[in-house]
Amino acid sequence: MTFSPSFNDRTDFDNATRGFIHALKPCIIRNSSGRVVWNNDEYGFLQDAECPATAEPKLWRQGQLNSIQGLFQVTDGIYQIRGFDLSNMTVVEGHKGVIVIDPLTSVECAAAALALYREHRGDRPVTGLIYSHSHVDHFGGAQGVLQQGTNTSIPIIAPEGFMAEATSENIYVGDAMRRRAGYMYGMRLPKGPDGHIGCGLGMMPSSGTMSLIPPNVSICHTGEKRTVDGIRIEFQMVPETEAPAEMNFYFPEHKALCIAECATHCLHNIITLRGALVRDAKAWARYLDETAVLYGQKSNVLFAGHNWPTWGQDEIVKFISEQRDLYTYLHDQTVRMMNIGLTGIEIAERFTLPPALQMAWHAQGFYGSVSHNVKGIYQRYLGWFDGNPAHLWEYPAAEAGQRYIDCMGGVDEVVRKARKYASEGDSRFAVTLLGHVIAAHPEHKESRLALASVYTKLAYGCENATWRNIYLSGAQDMHSPPPPDRPEPPKREYRAALSMEQLLTLLSVQLDGPKAATESFTIDLDLQEQKQSWRLILSNGALTYRIKTDHDRSIDTSGLRLTLTKKELVEILNGGGGIPENSSEGDVSLLFKLMRLVGASMPPASLL
Repeated sequence: MTFSPSFNDRTDFDNATRGFIHALKPCIIRNSSGRVVWNNDEYGFLQDAECPATAEPKLWRQGQLNSIQGLFQVTDGIYQIRGFDLSNMTVVEGHKGVIVIDPLTSVECAAAALALYREHRGDRPVTGLIYSHSHVDHFGGAQGVLQQGTNTSIPIIAPEGFMAEATSENIYVGDAMRRRAGYMYGMRLPKGPDGHIGCGLGMMPSSGTMSLIPPNVSICHTGEKRTVDGIRIEFQMVPETEAPAEMNFYFPEHKALCIAECATHCLHNIITLRGALVRDAKAWARYLDETAVLYGQKSNVLFAGHNWPTWGQDEIVKFISEQRDLYTYLHDQTVRMMNIGLTGIEIAERFTLPPALQMAWHAQGFYGSVSHNVKGIYQRYLGWFDGNPAHLWEYPAAEAGQRYIDCMGGVDEVVRKARKYASEGDSRFAVTLLGHVIAAHPEHKESRLALASVYTKLAYGCENATWRNIYLSGAQDMHSPPPPDRPEPPKREYRAALSMEQLLTLLSVQLDGPKAATESFTIDLDLQEQKQSWRLILSNGALTYRIKTDHDRSIDTSGLRLTLTKKELVEILNGGGGIPENSSEGDVSLLFKLMRLVGASMPPASLL
């Protein structure tokens, strides 16, 4: 039996507007060249409007709530700016200035958020900065609140491991994840009742300038206490939950709990559609239980990096406890059904949450979904293979598609049958059939139009915002295919913030193995400021690397030895610098051969 939350319950609307001070009018934010990087006004069609046939009613309601923007008072001395990005920025007033929590995705939006706060609360300096976790929508706007040249001796606080995770997130498989994120967040979709209506956690990420100011204070254990600008803060470490490096924190004088992104007003992702390591649902639930014990009965208000706050001790404990039960149930029941022989797909089709969770608005699948989270938990334990020998060595999509077409009597017959299934209400199988045609014959116009129609129909019925965005983006591509990837390697951006190991890992995963298969050479990098030497070995299409050992030093087999700083190395790899004078021994052309093999931009000839 299925249950649904009550649309007569207006608590979320009361909480989403509680403490409202002022909105930004118009809520349009531009970068220095005038390009719009955020436009919340485009979602004006949602407010006070009945849900149309082109949207699922619960998701429409979530879009209405998330599109409310402006400056809000959370409690005395704590304010949030919401509706300026996918995430929220929080400002805590200290004795001399303000502590900023999670400065959004982009510099421009963070600056606009702080300006709105200052307009109504005074031009207070930033005296502290806190990153709750290692996702870019919670640190990317840092230079919008701490401009270059600002005194960065102020505490910039983050959980242990933050820099490693913040710099590696989206790096190794960044290109693939960015393509998926474009679909998941519906970045190209028009805003409107038949288009983009949000992402569940918020409306969408802003598209401005991203930055990263490294933290200078690391929080390492639960119960650690700090005083910033006269404000006492107690921290709870929650690693491997919604992010690999994450923490919650409590303000005793305010009786306010920041729960980072561990509990939001929708089901979150155990596995994301843009791609990422599968999260640990069991650890997530365990930390939520610890949060309830440590801070539940102490807190008068709970706020997070997304959505709106929750007020009242009883309501806070209920909220955290139900979120805990949600992730526990997902994990434990998936594992139970795995052990009786069901596959991930079979479990997802059978899975039903308990009635109280089905009726809780904050447990609805607006961002994460039960279906994909179940499959993510299955994947974490058992991987992609479902144990069926028939699935052990399947054809890739194009080859399988051609064989399905042959079996069914040709392309026209497959399209006819797909239309029949769609007309009978079986859109899921219609998509499967048409997907075979598109895989084998991507230019077939009739099947593209038919698939666009079915994608759109599926999108309009989706409770999950990211599913809706993916279906509508797919339909958009069927009508107007995106330009094909360029045949030449794309420009690579090598980031100075990466550790040497991360930087060299990035080089290794970008190496064109087939082209490099017959190359064999060694490059030594002596990094001056780090007093450390690395050996890069290219052989058999594989780039390996290690810190040089005494054995390496006793047998000097390198074809090139470079003595330089890490900054100089990054500039060379980014195509903007040459080898410093008198810093090389051996064949300099080996470095540029390596750069060509990893698709890096080459420096100007004058710098070689």
